[in-house]
Amino acid sequence: MKMYLKAIVLLVLLRSAILPAYAQQEKPLSSSQDTVHKLNEVLVKENRIQLPLSLQNRNIWIIDREKIKNLPARSVTELLSYVSGIDVRQRGPGGLQADISIDGGTFDQSLVLINGIKVSDPQTGHNMMNLPISMDDIDHIEVLRGSASRVYGINALTGAINIVMRSAQQTGISANVFSGSSLKDHDSGGKYYNYGLRASGSLVFKGSNHLFSAGQEAGNGYRYNTAFNNQKIYYQGKYAAGKTDAIEVMAGYIHNNFGANAFYSSPGDKEAEETVKTALAAVSYTTKFSENSTVVPRISYRNTVDDYLYIKQTPDKFHNHHQTNVFDAELNNILQTAIGTFGLGLEARTESINSSNLGKRNRNNAGLFAEYRFEPLKHLLVNLGSYTNYNSDYGWQSFPGLDLGYNFYGNWRAFANLGTGQRLPTYTDLYYKGPTNIGNDQLKPEKSRYAEAGIKFNDENLALNASYFIRRIDHFIDWVKSLQTEPWQPQNFSQVNTNGFTLSADYSRKLTSGMLNTIRIGASYTHLDPSFKKTSATANFSRYALESLRNQLSSSLSTDFCQLFSFSLTTRYNERINYKDYMVMDARIAFKQQRYSIYADAANLFNIQYIEAGAVPMPGRWFTMGLKTAF
Repeated sequence: MKMYLKAIVLLVLLRSAILPAYAQQEKPLSSSQDTVHKLNEVLVKENRIQLPLSLQNRNIWIIDREKIKNLPARSVTELLSYVSGIDVRQRGPGGLQADISIDGGTFDQSLVLINGIKVSDPQTGHNMMNLPISMDDIDHIEVLRGSASRVYGINALTGAINIVMRSAQQTGISANVFSGSSLKDHDSGGKYYNYGLRASGSLVFKGSNHLFSAGQEAGNGYRYNTAFNNQKIYYQGKYAAGKTDAIEVMAGYIHNNFGANAFYSSPGDKEAEETVKTALAAVSYTTKFSENSTVVPRISYRNTVDDYLYIKQTPDKFHNHHQTNVFDAELNNILQTAIGTFGLGLEARTESINSSNLGKRNRNNAGLFAEYRFEPLKHLLVNLGSYTNYNSDYGWQSFPGLDLGYNFYGNWRAFANLGTGQRLPTYTDLYYKGPTNIGNDQLKPEKSRYAEAGIKFNDENLALNASYFIRRIDHFIDWVKSLQTEPWQPQNFSQVNTNGFTLSADYSRKLTSGMLNTIRIGASYTHLDPSFKKTSATANFSRYALESLRNQLSSSLSTDFCQLFSFSLTTRYNERINYKDYMVMDARIAFKQQRYSIYADAANLFNIQYIEAGAVPMPGRWFTMGLKTAF
C-alpha cells in the first residue's frame, strides 16, 4: 500500500508542476490514420437511441483510441483491467483466458458486445472473452455500469461492455510485432517467452470501406503447462446502398490453444489442456424511411467449439467436448418526433449446445424493446423504457428502466437512473457432471434491481465523475460446498445486496511549448460493500461470491515529449474480500517516427506475487519489446 501511495503522490506532483505552466487550451491530437474524437463528443453506440458521452445519464466509462495506443497492454482484457469497477480475473497473460465482472458481480453477469452485437456464451462465461479482434483495431470501448436489460436485453445484469471497432478512413497497412520474456528459466533450462505478430489493412473506395486484420501469438508460458498458441482473423466492411442506406458486415475467427494448469480444478488438473475456437458473423442494413425515421435489421451468428482435456497425455479420460451455436435476429427502429425520440426493437435468439458432458439442448428467447427520450424542461433529459422478454425455459419477464440528467452551470451534470436485469443460468450451471463440479438443473434465473445517482463534468480536456449505487440481486447463483472434500455445485442464494461508490478524473491536454507535447492523467477509485444471504447454513465455501473486490484504485500517466518519445505509467491496487491486497505497476516507453515506432513494456514492475482467479498465480515481472509500422 505504501508503494501505491508513493505512486499517487508522484502523479499529483507532476500534475501540480505541469498544468499551471501550460494552461492554454488546444485541440486533441489526431493522426493521418484515425479519426480521434474529443472524449465528451464520443457517441455511445447503443442499438437504438444514441447520445454523446456528455449527455449520458448513466455511469459510462470510455477507453478512447488515444488511451488504447498508449497503455502498456497487449489484449482487450488487459485494457479493461485499468478500468475501476471492472474485475479482470486472468488465468494467464495476454488475454489468454479471463473472466470479466462489473462492480462485484460474477463473470456470467456481464454482457460483452462487439459493435453492439452480443457475444455472450450460453455454455460458460469463461469463453466470453475469446474474441477474434485485435486491440490495434479498436476505436473505443464503452463500459456501462449497472443493470441494463432495457438497453441490451438479457444477461446485462451488472453492466455491459461494448467494443467499438474503428472504421477504415483511408487505404493503408499497419503491423505490430513484439516479443517478451520474464527472463526466468523453465524446467528444460530455457527461458519463458512469448511473441506476437498483428497486421491490419484498410481499403477505402468511393462506395465502400474495408478493414482486414490477422494475428498470431504464442509462447511457452510463464510456469509449468501454460504454453499457448492462438491465431485470429477479422473483417469489417461497409457498403453504400443508395444515398442514405448502408450495409455493414462483420466476420471473425479465433483458434486458441493453451495449457490449463490449475485453471478450474486445482491441483488435479496440472496436465490439463484446452482449445477454444470461436467464429462470429453479422450483417446489418441501415435504411432511412425519412429524415426522422431509421430502421436497422440485423442478423448475427456465433459458433464456439470448446475441447477440454483433463489430462492431455490420456485424452480419452475426462475429455469434454462442447459445441454451441447462437443465432440472433434483430430489428431496431429510431423515430424522432416533436415530442421526443422513440426507440423500438424486436429480438429473436436461439441458443443450442451439443456436448459430451452437458448433453444436447436448446432454448429460445424473444424480446421487445421500447424506449422514449424527451426533454420536459430545458436542460433536463429523460430516458425511460422497458424490455419484455420470453424464454422457452423460464417464461415471460419484463425489465423496466429510467434515467434522467440535468445540466447546470456549464458542463456539470447531475444524473440518476433505475434499472433492472436478468441473467439466465448457463448450460454449465445447469448440467455439468465432473469429479469436482456438479451442475444443478433446478436453478432459477438471477434478477437485479439497481439505483444510482451522481454528478459529472465533461469538457474538451477534463472528465470528472462521482456516483453512488445500490444493487439487489435475487436468486444469486454461486458454486458452493459445505465440506472441502465435496464437489462444487451451483445454488441460488436468496439475495445479494451491494452498495458502492466511484470517484474518477481524467485530464488531457496538448501542449505548445517546452519539452512536453501532450499530458494525460487519470485516476479512479471504487469501493464495494456486498452482503450475502446464503441458501443454507451448510454452504461454507464459495467460489465466486466471497472473492469480489472491496476496494479498487487505478491511476495512469501518459505523455509525449521532444516530438519523438512517449511514456506511460499505470498502477492498479486491488483488495478482495477474502484475499490480500496488492498493487501492480506497468510502464511503456516508445520512440516514434512518422511511419514506425519502437516500444518497450515492463509489466508488474515490482514483481508482485498475486492471484486473480482460483489457484492460478499470475506472472511476475515481464519485459516486452515491439515494433509498429504504418503505411
